[in-house]
Amino acid sequence: MSQDTAPNLYDEWVRNNPDALDFQVNRAALVDPAVLELEQRRIFDRCWIYVGHESEVRAPGDFKTRTICGRPLIFTRDSKGAIRVFLNSCRHRGAIVAREPEGNATNYFCFYHGWTYDRDGVLDGVPGESSYPRSFRKSHFNLADAPATDSYRGFVFVNFNPDAIPLIDYLAGATEYIDLIVDQSPSGRVEIIQGVQEYDIAANWKLLVENSFDDYHLLTTHSTWLNYMRNSGVEMKKPERGHLLPAHGIGRSLGNGHAVVDNINFRGRPVAKWIPIYGEAAKPELERIRAELVTRLGEARATRVADTNRNLVVFPNLVLNDGSSVTVRTFHPLAADRMQVRAWALGPVEETPEARAIRLDSFLTFYGPGGFATPDDVEALEMVQAGLATYRELPWSVMTRGMEKDGEQLNTDELHLRAFWTRWDELIRDAPASKPGKGA
Repeated sequence: MSQDTAPNLYDEWVRNNPDALDFQVNRAALVDPAVLELEQRRIFDRCWIYVGHESEVRAPGDFKTRTICGRPLIFTRDSKGAIRVFLNSCRHRGAIVAREPEGNATNYFCFYHGWTYDRDGVLDGVPGESSYPRSFRKSHFNLADAPATDSYRGFVFVNFNPDAIPLIDYLAGATEYIDLIVDQSPSGRVEIIQGVQEYDIAANWKLLVENSFDDYHLLTTHSTWLNYMRNSGVEMKKPERGHLLPAHGIGRSLGNGHAVVDNINFRGRPVAKWIPIYGEAAKPELERIRAELVTRLGEARATRVADTNRNLVVFPNLVLNDGSSVTVRTFHPLAADRMQVRAWALGPVEETPEARAIRLDSFLTFYGPGGFATPDDVEALEMVQAGLATYRELPWSVMTRGMEKDGEQLNTDELHLRAFWTRWDELIRDAPASKPGKGA
């Protein structure tokens, strides 16, 4: 840890004093490379981390190779169709055994010395095996599974701590919002749509966490998009307060560092909410989808699914944006001031070509690397990172919006940001979890 940064950063990463209505984050946490090393050990090595969706590997032998928490992995289905996550490392000398980004494997071949593994990870070929001593057993050198793998409604996570709490307990209140996504499908089956957005941002990964559910920046950072929507005939007046949500939207802490902003939807979506930019031809299909939702879920639940949108952060680095489209976004730090972002569109497996076209257009128009939102956000985060070079002179960022309120927090307040940072602080300090309150 840098010795010339003040105050003593081990003692005070986050100032959280609800009685004084004070919550501040030490900017060194967004700058110092030593912090990232601490995060790797205390957060990424201990939390459940999203690795992929089960729809990405449909048949036995289908695989995707991914680097998660600095580790190369094989995300696959074995010969019985079970989801597996292998460590992508030969048990002989450690070389990568699956070198393609995706495919269907009958076996995995290490090009270095020729060891081969079947699609279940079993070592089944060792050139010159007779030269090994009697103590050598192939069964001792199968591909290793990730220490823990589990899934919730098709979303697959890994944990590098074999003693981690069950995933369902870890997700806590986030399951409510994952259910709202999956309930959009009549069969309860959603799928990743082929294609991925991948780009780097020259900023600390935690800045994208903040940005992903910070509605305070919407009017200023995304004014071009808002003007486009207005000029396209989208009605954007403030809705009346209803039985589902306040007109302004809310921010919620969901436990274990997960949090959400939850809003009335004016953006439209291919799940039963039409807006002018979709065109008149889209109306019948969206009306049909809404009728199916009402029949299957009832009016209240259908309205909740179709007429609200939410940005969910699953701690530490998974974002589910359920708005004009469903975007699955994850990001991993490459350095203290750089991250790699990957994003996919998600939709019901039963979706018609018409609804799928609307979904993909919305996905690209707003969240795409060349869309209305993402370039604005990338520029904002990189400007923040540049400004944080002053962290020695200006060591604290304030995060107190909404702290004086006893009840409901707006989507433009910062309760949800404080929830993330409170959990981050607990894990970095290796302290017990705190109870939610004004500070979190």
